[in-house]
Amino acid sequence: MAFVGRAVVERNHLIYHCPPPLHRHLCAQLFLDQTPFKKMAEIIKVHGSALSTATQRVLACLHEKELEFEFIPVNMAVGEHKKEPFLALNPFGQVPAFEQGDLKLFESRAITQYIAHGYTDKGTPLVIPGKQMATLSVWMEVEAHQFDPVASKLNWELLFKPMFGIPTDNAAVEENEAKLGKVLDIYESRLAQSKYLGGDVFTLADLHHLPNISGAMRTQVKKLFDSRPHVSAWVADITSRTAWAKVVAVNK
Repeated sequence: MAFVGRAVVERNHLIYHCPPPLHRHLCAQLFLDQTPFKKMAEIIKVHGSALSTATQRVLACLHEKELEFEFIPVNMAVGEHKKEPFLALNPFGQVPAFEQGDLKLFESRAITQYIAHGYTDKGTPLVIPGKQMATLSVWMEVEAHQFDPVASKLNWELLFKPMFGIPTDNAAVEENEAKLGKVLDIYESRLAQSKYLGGDVFTLADLHHLPNISGAMRTQVKKLFDSRPHVSAWVADITSRTAWAKVVAVNK
């Protein structure tokens, strides 16, 4: 097909019209090699459970980026996450799993980083360019290795065990409350210096905390956050975000 003074390129069912002075071969080079156009044409799918904190982490990120996606519920009560076809997405049998075209990812924090870096022009930035990204990365690691282990154990004992009719281990609660208190003391010091953990703007370092904080604020552990003024203000700020409200609404 010939066009006078205009080149036309089609990819992923999208048609690009290139006006002069671009030539057909240049138009093809510019558009066929641009991954953002490919991503726009590929549907994002999230396989998971609305009750899963890891799934909630990914959903919050997608809402912050204002991206459209398809949520595919995984019935963990009957063990769907331990069987095919889910194991083809995550061989470890844990939710969530992420699909976009031929890209398949698991591990919630890896997924959120892909989304944040891949869609920098959409919604909330969530990552910071330059040297500040190093600081942000430190606090993402702190969340994963210092905060999450103890907060998850407390939520399991105080939130999920009663939900499933399992007795709470009070000794485990006492032990992990003490551990969380020490972590939050460090957070209090950090948040006295900056509004958010990664700096002066909301980023993945803050977002990653939301599922476990939201759960903890429904238990006796809330006192540990409330008793530290800078931590308390930070919690009030991040849990009031519109994107997080959309995640919470799914479970109401």
